[in-house]
Amino acid sequence: MKQLIIGNLKAQIPIIQGGMGVGVSRWRLAGSVAKEGGIGIISTAQIGYDEPEFETDQLKANLKAIKKHIDMARTIADGGIVGVNVMVATRQYEKYIKAACEAGTDIIISGAGLPIKLPELVQGYDIKIAPIVSSLRAASVILKMWDRKYNRTADFIVVEGPKAGGHLAFTKEQLADRQFDFDTIIKDIINHVKVYEEKYQVKIPVIVAGGIYDRDDIRHALDLGADGVQISTRFVVTKECDAGEEFKKAYLKASHEDIAIINSPVGMPGRAIITPFIKKLAAGKIPIGKCYNCLEHCNPKEIPYCITKALIEAVKGNIDEGLVFCGENVYRLNKMTTVKELINELVY
Repeated sequence: MKQLIIGNLKAQIPIIQGGMGVGVSRWRLAGSVAKEGGIGIISTAQIGYDEPEFETDQLKANLKAIKKHIDMARTIADGGIVGVNVMVATRQYEKYIKAACEAGTDIIISGAGLPIKLPELVQGYDIKIAPIVSSLRAASVILKMWDRKYNRTADFIVVEGPKAGGHLAFTKEQLADRQFDFDTIIKDIINHVKVYEEKYQVKIPVIVAGGIYDRDDIRHALDLGADGVQISTRFVVTKECDAGEEFKKAYLKASHEDIAIINSPVGMPGRAIITPFIKKLAAGKIPIGKCYNCLEHCNPKEIPYCITKALIEAVKGNIDEGLVFCGENVYRLNKMTTVKELINELVY
């Protein structure tokens, strides 16, 4: 398969490993993917959950952990490309971006909202930036704003479809529609991007995410005109994934019937494995004992549960009390593997 070239960055294979939080993709997974020729992405969502000061000062713990995990990923990446995923919905978003810049990240991917100010926040750094979008409208708004306000464009774009894991920018009706035409969205965005490629005389790679499981899925995305793919779910059941073993086992045990679309406190639907925690939610609100100040527009008095606590419990292995986000194809997983073995299966 072809290389993925983003400006002066060159990945040997057209695969970006998706940023999965809390704690699922940190230094070990991202560094291992980078070593094998892909682009490894560290999720900054509550990345410092296991730092000593996390319970008393989440921001300090997370900002420290961003540098720590980028540095550690570099030690095993063998010169490969290491980036971060920072959610726009993150409280103190600007500080997370600055911490990643100062730590020397190669790439910043940003979704869960429109990263309108991202170009301003990375000024002075040679860092490639990309929004995550799920519609032509979102892509159009971001590219137009970056063009008008900052006289620049995206270095690449991640187009995330309805089969992805975690938070989804689709309605429940769209997610339930088996005939939903994501291919047309991809092609429309590719065509729209050409306007900015011509204006700025650059190549803007389009990356397809959500439901990419095997070589055929990668080929299909490339045949549509995309330049690469982003894969998340499959990397969870690798030896190098930073999540606990019980988290990985939950992926391997999941059947098609164990996957549900849930309501997230952030106001978006999300795809997750049905755990005892999810079943408990059906009975009503789960009391929140502590606010971790993780998301903008999150009021502990109104939300049904604390998403930070639920995600931390899951990644630590306490599945009964945890929220386990997953992609639609999680039920197809049947064995543990390694990053190298997985990439060989997908590409070579």
